[in-house]
Amino acid sequence: MSRTQIPGPEILGPQALDAARRCGVDVEALAGDGAHRSPVNGASLGGVRWNDVAEIDAVVTRSHEAFLEWRRTPAPARGAVVKRLGELLTEHKADLGTLVSLEVGKITSEALGEVQEMIDICDFAVGLSRQLYGRTSVSERPGHRLMETWHPLGVVGVISAFNFPAAVWSWNTAIALVCGDTVIWKPSEQAPLTAWASAALLDRALREAGVPPAISQVVVGGPEIGEALVDHPRVALMSATGSTRMGRAVGPRVANRFGRSLLELGGNNAAIVTPSADLDLTLRGIVFSAAGTAGQRCTTMRRVIAHRSVADQLTERLAEAYGRLPIGDPTADGTLVGPLIGEPAYTAMSAAIETATSDGGTLVAGGSRVLAEAASDAYYVEPAIVSMKGQTDIVRSETFAPLLYVLPYDDFDEAIALNNDVPQGLSSSVFTRDQAEAELFVSDEGSDCGIVNVNIGTSGAEIGGAFGGEKETGGGRESGSDAWRAYMRRATNTINYSGELPLAQGVDFTV
Repeated sequence: MSRTQIPGPEILGPQALDAARRCGVDVEALAGDGAHRSPVNGASLGGVRWNDVAEIDAVVTRSHEAFLEWRRTPAPARGAVVKRLGELLTEHKADLGTLVSLEVGKITSEALGEVQEMIDICDFAVGLSRQLYGRTSVSERPGHRLMETWHPLGVVGVISAFNFPAAVWSWNTAIALVCGDTVIWKPSEQAPLTAWASAALLDRALREAGVPPAISQVVVGGPEIGEALVDHPRVALMSATGSTRMGRAVGPRVANRFGRSLLELGGNNAAIVTPSADLDLTLRGIVFSAAGTAGQRCTTMRRVIAHRSVADQLTERLAEAYGRLPIGDPTADGTLVGPLIGEPAYTAMSAAIETATSDGGTLVAGGSRVLAEAASDAYYVEPAIVSMKGQTDIVRSETFAPLLYVLPYDDFDEAIALNNDVPQGLSSSVFTRDQAEAELFVSDEGSDCGIVNVNIGTSGAEIGGAFGGEKETGGGRESGSDAWRAYMRRATNTINYSGELPLAQGVDFTV
């Protein structure tokens, strides 16, 4: 594997702060004692000011008061604000991409792709602002009409994870704003500059439109900040992206106060590779899905379920492709694998490999830490492949790192059963040229995931489709399709224009 030189701390800090300033962030005003380091070289990017948990009630109150005004703004006018946000994101795409790379370690093309995803969801939301449709239905009573209307929900809290430090916020915010909601964002502690820069661009769009800035607010801090949002009775919807463990805490707490939650949690995504699969296509699909973002996507491919007739050949080709992956500085041209977010991720990956091999697996490729001599506090690792004889407990667990298990199967029903035999249910794919297999995989008897693909990998969803999964993935849906309904409340209306008062179901209550 080729490796690129890691930049020194004297380069990254000024580079990040300059990018944030160009987006409108007053970096001096937001300086503080909060720890903030780059996974690229492990060095500090400068201290940041974290919010105090005592501030959260006032933040929510401001958001609620802004909501009372914002909901009266016509939806197309709300869409115009989001349109302006999309224009500003386009103008500052390079700056935001730089911040994403430096704060969470994404390679440049993936960082820019994340910003493009933000731009795309703004485009989607602008169109949506004129399409918040309800339905009209027939009534059993003469001279009556039934219809449903959709109304703004209120304050939306957003908790996002490090691996998509801005895109997930944009999914929620662009849709929530056109629906008439206000947003409070608790970003990952690892990416405050990305959050402030994104929010500064939205603040500019709001100012230009002459609407209250409290429509969008950012609070930076540790878990206690998120907990305060989760528990606040005026946060109507809590959208939380993170681990299944986090979701188990958030869901019941929001439900206990009868709020709504939208959970996007863990994934343990698999690809079935059949005897008829185009192995060249399959190889490209697997390598990006498994090694892209250093294995730190919720949609990262973690399992390959390959037919015995192709398993050995595919494993050999994967190992050879892994050996060519350039690892190192994510901002350097040609790098395909950047750093893990930190030491805990490396420790978890190493422990998982050890467990898998003790369970009878064979380490086929990768797994070693590299570049430690250049950056002792940064964690670069060779993406790993472990050939397994069966699906053990460690394979059923999500390891948030570039660790891919290869499992054999004999018949297609067994492959589907292996795909579904994990607690998570986010993304899945099948590589096949057999139409019957493809159709079965996407049928009621096929994959039990929220995302089910044919002849593409598990990563790389477009914003037009609703994103989310089942089982321990949480059941939430964000981004496209009809995901907007999560951000609104539905009312069923009965309109009586008959001049009479007949009751439904033939009830007679004559006084």
